[in-house]
Amino acid sequence: MKSDQLDSLEITLTDQSEIISYWGYPDEKYDVITKDGYILGLYRIPYGKTKSFNNTAQRFVVYLQHGLFTSASSWISNLPNNSLGFLLADAGYDVWIGNSRGTTWSRKHIYLETNSKEFWAFSFDEMAKYDLPAFIDFIINRTGQKEIFYVGHSQGTTIAFITFSTMPKIAERIKIFFALAPVFSIKYLKSPLVKMAYKLQSVFKAFTGNKDFLSNTSSKRFIGSKLCPLKIFGVLCREFLFMIYGYDTKNLNMSRLDVYMSQNPAGTSVQNILHWSQLFTSRQLKAFDWGSPAQNLAHFHQTESPVYNVSNMNVSTATWNGNNDYLADPEDVRVLLSEITRHIYHKTISYYNHLDFLFGLDVYDKVYREIIDIMQNNL
Repeated sequence: MKSDQLDSLEITLTDQSEIISYWGYPDEKYDVITKDGYILGLYRIPYGKTKSFNNTAQRFVVYLQHGLFTSASSWISNLPNNSLGFLLADAGYDVWIGNSRGTTWSRKHIYLETNSKEFWAFSFDEMAKYDLPAFIDFIINRTGQKEIFYVGHSQGTTIAFITFSTMPKIAERIKIFFALAPVFSIKYLKSPLVKMAYKLQSVFKAFTGNKDFLSNTSSKRFIGSKLCPLKIFGVLCREFLFMIYGYDTKNLNMSRLDVYMSQNPAGTSVQNILHWSQLFTSRQLKAFDWGSPAQNLAHFHQTESPVYNVSNMNVSTATWNGNNDYLADPEDVRVLLSEITRHIYHKTISYYNHLDFLFGLDVYDKVYREIIDIMQNNL
């Protein structure tokens, strides 16, 4: 009999396949290589354990994409009855979960060293241009299915907006796009961390070495697994999360805080943070500004970074947002909704912050059950 909370050994599990198998689910792990040479970790839960399915039968595929500072573990960090990855598997879906470049399980390259500046010269531009197409192509080739469901959270929605609006062949493979806490522009963002990066860009780059940012190191895992469970430190850990993502003190499962904090933050590049900070004064979603007309010309064949036009996205899209969200501010979401041309559903949850869509105590009733219902009605 497994306890409701992973013990001290399992809390520090670093491989998501171990978390999946811990709860008795089948797991598969793959390395996916992008066109620019990054080696990304992709995980699969091919079927669930609560229903009697023919395990050889083909199932509808769902791909889950995490957001900024998190990883694939976002979808499996709660108990099985409150984690979207497990819920979808038990509902009969073939679940695939990806890790963006620079996160804990996507920090390899076929020839670049991980500690090189060249390795970290990327932002969500490259995640949209290379990572997401590589994941979708791999899944389509592996399963033989022509269409898949896509669920993204936070930055996982941003890269989808870019990919689906600029790559029609990829967009054609998406049956429905489910966007949780969607981020399109951050003009009204309230998160102090991104605001600081915007105001202190040169200091930020010098201090961090312009490489990785908030990587999941052994010391951070120790803090998350050993200190965050302690009462006094637990409050500090909780406040750190709320400072970045927004406050909702009643809906965070404090008994799982050590699991959340030992897996996250999962890291990204400094360039990615700087890219987000560039958008701080804009109502638009733009590519990374390389700092000079000459460099932009080399990357984009134009002197200014291009604007991504979300209205070009030809994908049925359902959205959920929270009024207490520091990253996906309701005003920014309102602008985004006017850009989506095939919008099939929207819901605003008054008290939700950015993390409630992953870790909220009531996330199944407020969000996940609706996602599964929409999928079931569109098979």
